[in-house]
Amino acid sequence: MRFFIGLHQPSDAQHFDAAFISVNRLGPRKAFAVKDWIMDSGAFTEIARHGHYRNSVDTYAKEIVRWTGNGNLLAAVSQDFMCEPFVLERTGKTAEEHQRMTVERYDALAPIQSATYVMPVLQGYTPNEYVQHIEMYGDRLQDGMWVGVGSVCKRNSKIRSIEAVLLAIHHRRPDLRLHGFGLKNTALSSGLVRMLLYSADSMAWSFSARKQGRNANDWREAKQWMEKIESRPIQIPLFVPEVAR
Repeated sequence: MRFFIGLHQPSDAQHFDAAFISVNRLGPRKAFAVKDWIMDSGAFTEIARHGHYRNSVDTYAKEIVRWTGNGNLLAAVSQDFMCEPFVLERTGKTAEEHQRMTVERYDALAPIQSATYVMPVLQGYTPNEYVQHIEMYGDRLQDGMWVGVGSVCKRNSKIRSIEAVLLAIHHRRPDLRLHGFGLKNTALSSGLVRMLLYSADSMAWSFSARKQGRNANDWREAKQWMEKIESRPIQIPLFVPEVAR
């Protein structure tokens, strides 16, 4: 599993081999030093706080194209709609409607796929809902595609639920390379989660620093957190389901 560190300040990306940066943090700047990176659509901020995307698909597409030549932009995450209960309450829509809007936004970004890889996102809350979303995407999800798994960042205390979601997706489409959004310490310590994911990102270092009274914006906190994550024991399950092997 490859890890992309989530950062508040794009300028801090120079200190890492792989970074995860929200389009909302890029602003009017013209460039910043970065190696491999993923551009996030800022979905959690947009949908959870505002109930919708303040920027249109066209505006986001222009931002993706603008940043394509800066460092090695591996992917730009499509503008998905999360399906956690509190998010659905915020928008007043159903999980199926959010899934449909996620696919529609992905389709709208199709014209720029030749310039930058646009990462589709699977949404849902129960394992079966994620499988249903795979079906909704249809042949858009080609063999071996790099695909995000949304609505898991708030479930890190319920690691079994994350494992169940990933197993369901893997059982239906074992070829997909899955990316886990916003995973925290517990999830990143699960051997099963790490076996099922191709990549993941996290800003848990910032929350941890703030909770302990330190600077939640200091990139050195991110470095130290990463070192702890990489050196801590991984919980390998005694019985690994066949579909995870």
